[in-house]
Amino acid sequence: MLLIIAIVGTTVAPWQLFFQQSYLIDKRITPRFIRYERVDLWIGILFVVVGAGAMMAFTATAFAGTRGQGNYTDALGVAQGLAAHAGHWAGILFAIALIDASIIGAAAVGLSTSYALGDVLGLRHSLHRRPSEAKAFYAIFAGLLLVSAVIVIIPGSPLGLLTEGVQTLAGVLLPSATVFLLLLCNDRGVLGPWTNGRGMNIFSGVIIAVLVMLSTVLTASVLFPGITSVQIIAIFVVGTVLTVVAGAYLAWTALRHRNKAPTVPVDPARPAEPELDRATWRMPPIALLSKPVMSAGSRTGLAVLRGYLLVASALVVVKVVQLAMGS
Repeated sequence: MLLIIAIVGTTVAPWQLFFQQSYLIDKRITPRFIRYERVDLWIGILFVVVGAGAMMAFTATAFAGTRGQGNYTDALGVAQGLAAHAGHWAGILFAIALIDASIIGAAAVGLSTSYALGDVLGLRHSLHRRPSEAKAFYAIFAGLLLVSAVIVIIPGSPLGLLTEGVQTLAGVLLPSATVFLLLLCNDRGVLGPWTNGRGMNIFSGVIIAVLVMLSTVLTASVLFPGITSVQIIAIFVVGTVLTVVAGAYLAWTALRHRNKAPTVPVDPARPAEPELDRATWRMPPIALLSKPVMSAGSRTGLAVLRGYLLVASALVVVKVVQLAMGS
């Protein structure tokens, strides 16, 4: 379960949500370019998924029947194993690809954190600015890269376990980031004509439910190390039932609210309100946005989610420490 959630966390990492938003703004991209950005995104998804599948396939083939099968240590161990079992050049090509991915990952994660801190602290944070114009932004970015490099070069550092643990933590925290993203995507004051439709909300809700169930299984496996496969399946069955019940309740609530909404008579002498143009939409300044009204149910749900994620994150750390100590 640790590995499964880590795969989810490294594929749909929470920091990607914040990075994509900040980077689009930094590139001065407006809504009329969204169609091209989606094409660019799908091309990237295709290459990444095909590449990841190929890496899983050729490493599984190379390590099949050897002592390294199922005994992952870190990326260096994979490269050395490929060189030993699949040829010297296979190990070299894997190492080159890994360096390329590491450079991209370090830049993207570092920039995402720098953007976020710049937003929170009100700093100038843009690659369009010179280092002399945004000293704090570039200092944070350089500091993150330096700390990461120091961790990597520490002798005996369990890099494989650290990588898996960080990605698992990202997978556990993903439901929280996705919930808040879903709330924003349904805020008409923020997104105007770009708010989610019913189908996208249902799709997003299913994804969040699956992620919560995965982290629930991980939490249960830490608290109860002797958990069986039957009990794990039972967790998924109960989670699915609760998801369906919650979805039905939300749909019924929305329908009842819609039926109770007063109908405004149409005045033929009054001109119709113009449709909002998706291509020219801009979010109003934050100071002009009205504060969202949260129902008691929404507040309770968010409080429960925060508490659960706090416990789940702590248990991920416990699980990583247990694995590091060999227990």
